[in-house]
Amino acid sequence: MEIEQRTPENTAIVLIDYVVGFANLFRSQSVVDNINGGVALAKMALGYGIPVIATVGPKNDPRGGLYPQIGEVLEERHLVHKGGQFDAFDDPAFEAAVRKMERRHLVVAGLMTEGCVLQTTLGALRRDFTVSIVVDATAGESSVTHDAAIMRMMQHGVTPTTWQSFGSEILRTWEDVEKAKVFRQVRAQSPGLGMSLLATAAAQAAVTAR
Repeated sequence: MEIEQRTPENTAIVLIDYVVGFANLFRSQSVVDNINGGVALAKMALGYGIPVIATVGPKNDPRGGLYPQIGEVLEERHLVHKGGQFDAFDDPAFEAAVRKMERRHLVVAGLMTEGCVLQTTLGALRRDFTVSIVVDATAGESSVTHDAAIMRMMQHGVTPTTWQSFGSEILRTWEDVEKAKVFRQVRAQSPGLGMSLLATAAAQAAVTAR
């Protein structure tokens, strides 16, 4: 079976509406996990050289701007300010930004699963993009609405993944020293793995100091 591997040369990351004002609306995932997933994808994009854009509302949006934690990673040039469209492709500026990245596979994550994430993903499929949905960096109003939206996407050929699975697919091997450095930094967004990585780093430093 031929399964195309995700690479920085064929893949772009699209982050949908990680807006501060939405943080009190979703219940399918904790806010901490949602933030960590979004930050991990943003760090992978810059560290691996994967094109990335992030949608937010209009400037001076009363719902607030991008999660500050993601804003610390991305720059203004990565942002697309859109209106009230559920399908971001209905905004010409968004579609232009996606096409400018010149990648046919989109890795999508964000808020809310049953709203803008679902509709934007369907919009991508209608334009002959292929799509992966990062399920642990995407959240909906409830587990029921989140799961139903994920199922609908999968029925149309969208591939579910997690941010660590996607990161390991890009890395491929720990022997790739430069990419491995990026992935170790990204994995710190996972609380359990982050603690393990810190412990490992401390142990290695102790051995080196002897």
